[in-house]
Amino acid sequence: EIVAAAQRLEETSGNIGVAFTYNEPLVGYEFVYDTARLLKEAGLAVVLVTNGQIEKDPWLHLLPYVDAVNIDLKGFTQSFYDWIGGDLKTTKAAIEMAAEQGVHVEVTTLVIPGKNDGAEAMAAEAEWLAGISAELPLHLSRYFPRYLSDIPMTPAETLQRLRRIAGARLRFVHLGNV
Repeated sequence: EIVAAAQRLEETSGNIGVAFTYNEPLVGYEFVYDTARLLKEAGLAVVLVTNGQIEKDPWLHLLPYVDAVNIDLKGFTQSFYDWIGGDLKTTKAAIEMAAEQGVHVEVTTLVIPGKNDGAEAMAAEAEWLAGISAELPLHLSRYFPRYLSDIPMTPAETLQRLRRIAGARLRFVHLGNV
Protein backbone atom coordinates (compact mmCIF):
# COMPACT_ATOMS: atom_id res chain seq x y z
CA GLU A 1 0.00 0.00 0.00
CA ILE A 2 2.84 2.42 0.78
CA VAL A 3 4.56 1.69 -2.53
CA ALA A 4 1.31 2.19 -4.42
CA ALA A 5 0.61 5.47 -2.61
CA ALA A 6 4.15 6.70 -3.33
CA GLN A 7 3.75 5.77 -7.00
CA ARG A 8 0.44 7.65 -7.24
CA LEU A 9 2.11 10.71 -5.74
CA GLU A 10 5.04 10.28 -8.12
CA GLU A 11 2.62 10.64 -11.03
CA THR A 12 0.60 13.53 -9.61
CA SER A 13 3.15 15.63 -7.71
CA GLY A 14 6.63 14.42 -8.59
CA ASN A 15 7.17 12.38 -5.42
CA ILE A 16 10.50 10.54 -5.51
CA GLY A 17 10.09 8.14 -2.60
CA VAL A 18 9.42 7.65 1.09
CA ALA A 19 11.13 8.99 4.19
CA PHE A 20 10.88 7.03 7.43
CA THR A 21 11.00 9.71 10.11
CA TYR A 22 9.45 11.44 13.16
CA ASN A 23 9.42 8.36 15.36
CA GLU A 24 12.47 6.11 15.42
CA PRO A 25 11.87 3.96 12.32
CA LEU A 26 14.28 1.21 13.31
CA VAL A 27 11.96 0.20 16.16
CA GLY A 28 9.94 -1.38 13.35
CA TYR A 29 13.00 -2.74 11.56
CA GLU A 30 11.24 -5.59 9.76
CA PHE A 31 8.56 -3.26 8.43
CA VAL A 32 11.15 -0.70 7.27
CA TYR A 33 13.29 -3.40 5.65
CA ASP A 34 10.39 -5.01 3.79
CA THR A 35 8.97 -1.67 2.65
CA ALA A 36 12.36 -0.24 1.65
CA ARG A 37 13.08 -3.31 -0.48
CA LEU A 38 9.72 -2.95 -2.27
CA LEU A 39 10.23 0.79 -2.75
CA LYS A 40 13.65 0.23 -4.33
CA GLU A 41 12.23 -2.48 -6.61
CA ALA A 42 9.68 0.12 -7.75
CA GLY A 43 12.46 2.62 -8.46
CA LEU A 44 11.60 4.92 -5.56
CA ALA A 45 14.01 6.57 -3.11
CA VAL A 46 14.25 5.60 0.55
CA VAL A 47 15.34 7.97 3.32
CA LEU A 48 15.76 7.19 7.02
CA VAL A 49 15.94 9.65 9.90
CA THR A 50 17.29 7.63 12.80
CA ASN A 51 19.24 7.73 16.03
CA GLY A 52 21.61 5.13 14.61
CA GLN A 53 21.19 2.72 17.51
CA ILE A 54 21.42 -0.42 15.37
CA GLU A 55 23.85 -3.31 15.29
CA LYS A 56 26.13 -3.98 12.34
CA ASP A 57 24.46 -6.99 10.68
CA PRO A 58 20.89 -5.64 10.43
CA TRP A 59 22.22 -2.22 9.40
CA LEU A 60 24.31 -3.65 6.58
CA HIS A 61 21.34 -5.79 5.54
CA LEU A 62 19.14 -2.67 5.25
CA LEU A 63 21.56 -0.17 3.70
CA PRO A 64 21.41 -1.51 0.11
CA TYR A 65 17.78 -0.34 0.07
CA VAL A 66 18.48 3.14 1.48
CA ASP A 67 19.43 6.19 -0.55
CA ALA A 68 19.97 8.69 2.27
CA VAL A 69 20.11 8.82 6.06
CA ASN A 70 20.05 11.59 8.58
CA ILE A 71 21.51 10.20 11.77
CA ASP A 72 21.13 11.98 15.10
CA LEU A 73 24.53 12.22 16.72
CA LYS A 74 23.11 13.26 20.07
CA GLY A 75 26.42 14.36 21.56
CA PHE A 76 30.03 13.40 21.30
CA THR A 77 30.71 11.85 24.70
CA GLN A 78 29.58 8.56 26.14
CA SER A 79 28.59 10.39 29.32
CA PHE A 80 26.03 12.34 27.28
CA TYR A 81 24.72 9.10 25.78
CA ASP A 82 24.56 7.61 29.29
CA TRP A 83 22.39 10.57 30.30
CA ILE A 84 19.95 10.13 27.39
CA GLY A 85 20.20 6.35 27.11
CA GLY A 86 22.24 5.06 24.22
CA ASP A 87 25.69 4.23 22.97
CA LEU A 88 27.98 6.70 21.17
CA LYS A 89 30.08 3.93 19.63
CA THR A 90 26.99 2.36 18.02
CA THR A 91 25.86 5.65 16.49
CA LYS A 92 29.34 6.41 15.18
CA ALA A 93 29.53 2.95 13.62
CA ALA A 94 26.14 3.45 11.94
CA ILE A 95 27.36 6.73 10.41
CA GLU A 96 30.60 5.15 9.21
CA MET A 97 28.92 2.09 7.72
CA ALA A 98 26.32 4.14 5.86
CA ALA A 99 29.02 6.35 4.35
CA GLU A 100 31.15 3.32 3.42
CA GLN A 101 28.15 1.76 1.65
CA GLY A 102 27.70 4.86 -0.53
CA VAL A 103 24.54 6.07 1.18
CA HIS A 104 24.13 9.86 1.34
CA VAL A 105 24.73 10.70 5.02
CA GLU A 106 23.78 13.81 6.97
CA VAL A 107 24.14 14.21 10.73
CA THR A 108 22.02 16.21 13.15
CA THR A 109 23.00 17.26 16.66
CA LEU A 110 20.37 18.78 18.93
CA VAL A 111 22.33 21.26 21.04
CA ILE A 112 21.19 21.25 24.68
CA PRO A 113 22.59 23.97 26.97
CA GLY A 114 24.96 22.65 29.61
CA LYS A 115 24.78 19.13 28.22
CA ASN A 116 26.38 18.94 24.77
CA ASP A 117 27.17 22.56 23.88
CA GLY A 118 30.88 22.61 24.71
CA ALA A 119 33.48 23.83 22.23
CA GLU A 120 35.82 20.86 22.79
CA ALA A 121 33.12 18.29 22.14
CA MET A 122 31.97 20.10 18.99
CA ALA A 123 35.54 20.36 17.71
CA ALA A 124 36.02 16.63 18.32
CA GLU A 125 32.70 15.80 16.63
CA ALA A 126 33.55 17.92 13.58
CA GLU A 127 37.03 16.45 13.32
CA TRP A 128 35.66 12.91 13.49
CA LEU A 129 32.97 13.65 10.88
CA ALA A 130 35.55 15.32 8.61
CA GLY A 131 37.56 12.10 8.84
CA ILE A 132 34.66 10.45 7.04
CA SER A 133 34.20 13.40 4.66
CA ALA A 134 34.53 17.16 5.02
CA GLU A 135 31.53 17.28 2.66
CA LEU A 136 29.27 15.50 5.15
CA PRO A 137 26.50 17.95 6.14
CA LEU A 138 26.05 18.66 9.85
CA HIS A 139 22.82 20.17 11.15
CA LEU A 140 22.95 21.86 14.54
CA SER A 141 19.44 22.17 15.94
CA ARG A 142 18.19 24.46 18.66
CA TYR A 143 16.74 22.84 21.74
CA PHE A 144 13.39 24.07 23.07
CA PRO A 145 12.29 23.05 26.59
CA ARG A 146 9.42 20.59 26.25
CA TYR A 147 10.53 17.30 27.76
CA LEU A 148 13.33 18.72 29.92
CA SER A 149 11.58 21.86 31.08
CA ASP A 150 14.31 22.75 33.59
CA ILE A 151 16.85 23.34 30.78
CA PRO A 152 16.52 26.65 28.93
CA MET A 153 16.24 27.05 25.17
CA THR A 154 19.56 26.98 23.31
CA PRO A 155 20.74 30.55 22.72
CA ALA A 156 21.17 31.42 19.03
CA GLU A 157 24.67 32.66 19.90
CA THR A 158 25.63 29.17 21.06
CA LEU A 159 24.57 27.68 17.74
CA GLN A 160 26.51 30.37 15.85
CA ARG A 161 29.62 29.65 17.94
CA LEU A 162 29.34 25.90 17.38
CA ARG A 163 28.78 26.41 13.67
CA ARG A 164 32.05 28.38 13.46
CA ILE A 165 33.87 25.59 15.33
CA ALA A 166 32.42 22.82 13.16
CA GLY A 167 32.85 24.91 10.03
CA ALA A 168 36.61 24.89 10.53
CA ARG A 169 36.51 21.18 9.57
CA LEU A 170 33.23 20.68 7.69
CA ARG A 171 32.08 22.43 4.54
CA PHE A 172 28.34 22.29 5.24
CA VAL A 173 27.14 23.23 8.72
CA HIS A 174 23.50 24.26 8.93
CA LEU A 175 21.50 25.71 11.82
CA GLY A 176 17.98 24.55 12.57
CA ASN A 177 15.16 25.99 14.66
CA VAL A 178 16.88 29.37 14.95
